[in-house]
Amino acid sequence: MKRVSYVAAAAALAAIGVALYGGAGGSAAPQSTFVLLDGSSRTTADFKGRVTLVNFWATSCTSCVAEMPKIIATHDTYRARGYDTVAVAMSYDPPSYVVNFAQTRKLPFQVAIDNTGAIAKAWGDVQLTPTTYVVNKRGEIVMRYVGEPNFSELHLLIERLLAEA
Repeated sequence: MKRVSYVAAAAALAAIGVALYGGAGGSAAPQSTFVLLDGSSRTTADFKGRVTLVNFWATSCTSCVAEMPKIIATHDTYRARGYDTVAVAMSYDPPSYVVNFAQTRKLPFQVAIDNTGAIAKAWGDVQLTPTTYVVNKRGEIVMRYVGEPNFSELHLLIERLLAEA
């Protein structure tokens, strides 16, 4: 019985998260620097002009690992049209695990390690994984998902945002 109430609570939290960020416009994405696995870096300023999915995840998070093929497929579907993905590994995730995961699964998008927790803090003190943000071409957060997104709805949102000038 307890398990059912935990699932219901998680679903309610996810719905609240979607409701809070479900508008067409949003708040500016926080200024952050993402240090990528190849040693290069990106900032939120680099998102301008592209629709970007920022996914906070961990190799120890079974939901994160389960949704990763859908994130890959989404990235592959839309990347030629101005869509990008940044997967941000949480500070508690051992870097060697993150590198191994990215290499063995041939992640086609950029992977950052938030080794200090500063990125998660800046993006609303993210503590639950997966937590995913959709950023529009103007650099505004337009959606936040706590838990796995409904990928059909996410694809509709991406299509709409890509069509905007």
